[in-house]
Amino acid sequence: MRLLISFLLLAIASQLQAAERLGWIGTYTTSNGNPTGSLGIYSFRFDPDTGVLSDIAVAAETDNPSFMVRHPNGRFLYSVNENGTQDGFDRISAFELDRDGGQKLRLLGTVSSAGIDPCYLSIDRSGRWLFVANYAVKASGSIAVIPIRRNGTLAEAVQVVHQQGTGPVMPRQQRPHSHQLVTAPGGKYLVSIDLGADKIFVYRFDARVGRLTEHQVGTFAVPPGSGPRHIVFSHDGHFAYVIAELNPGVITLRWDARRGTFTQVAVTSSLPDEYKGRRSSAEIVLHPAGKSLYISNRGDSNSVTHFNVGADGIPVRNQLTPSGGKQPRFIDLDPAGKFLLAANQASGELVVFPVDGDSGAVGAEISRAKVSAPVFILWK
Repeated sequence: MRLLISFLLLAIASQLQAAERLGWIGTYTTSNGNPTGSLGIYSFRFDPDTGVLSDIAVAAETDNPSFMVRHPNGRFLYSVNENGTQDGFDRISAFELDRDGGQKLRLLGTVSSAGIDPCYLSIDRSGRWLFVANYAVKASGSIAVIPIRRNGTLAEAVQVVHQQGTGPVMPRQQRPHSHQLVTAPGGKYLVSIDLGADKIFVYRFDARVGRLTEHQVGTFAVPPGSGPRHIVFSHDGHFAYVIAELNPGVITLRWDARRGTFTQVAVTSSLPDEYKGRRSSAEIVLHPAGKSLYISNRGDSNSVTHFNVGADGIPVRNQLTPSGGKQPRFIDLDPAGKFLLAANQASGELVVFPVDGDSGAVGAEISRAKVSAPVFILWK
């Protein structure tokens, strides 16, 4: 009888554990040259029913892993090492996931990011190429194409592109600062969001050799002083939503996947007209249902803005919710879209909020967890 009970308890525990979502937290291990207390990448467990975070532990010790991406085959994970090295290049680290299902990461090696301050990674559909956006705080940014070997390790960059342009907000737009490089719907083009140049650059990509060629007719200038940071596309691929960091809000664009061009539709502020404090937005997320957008506001606001997306594709500001901490650099939804997580970099915590299944509105905080300088969340 005892053996049967023990077996049943183990089976129940296994089922409960299988129901949990797993993931990793990217952090800054240093800030302005000073230690933050973080050791690198942390793993976590997430209860998809209650929204509770647990079992936060070091998955890999590495410097300033502020952004990560998983390989499409699920076996490998890549992280930036955003150290701001001024006398050389920063690094990209390649890791192998635990083959037994654990959350520890095994370092496979590092390679030059071919630039400074790498802040975004993405992978092409073939899984053969890693794209890197190098922001470069004190120099011009760049984008790079890095080969991925079959064993998950990285080779040296095969191409580096230095974009051109400036904006009116000094010193932030004194030179180009690439912040994102992703494949657009349709698969024919890549788009690079450049905060310093106030532009979205469009490229064709030859996956045979890893070569980007600018699609000049597609490169799009956003309203001056916007400081575009990240982009998300609607589920049908017809619209693109760009977060403006320097003048916080959403720039809504129509995307023509055949021609590789954008057309501006609307600009919607993420903050009320009467707001007078420091302004800075950070992340934009589209709900899995496609009817809600969320933006994190830093500066003095420390909040999350919820937008309803109408049938015309234009977001309308609905709600402003405190992020539960200071400087929410990153926000994300759990894969089911039931909870919103805010990574508050300056105050050092992850805060979880419920999301209404019908309206998409953000509810009152339900859980939080301490993590030093959290700036990114990656789900397994």
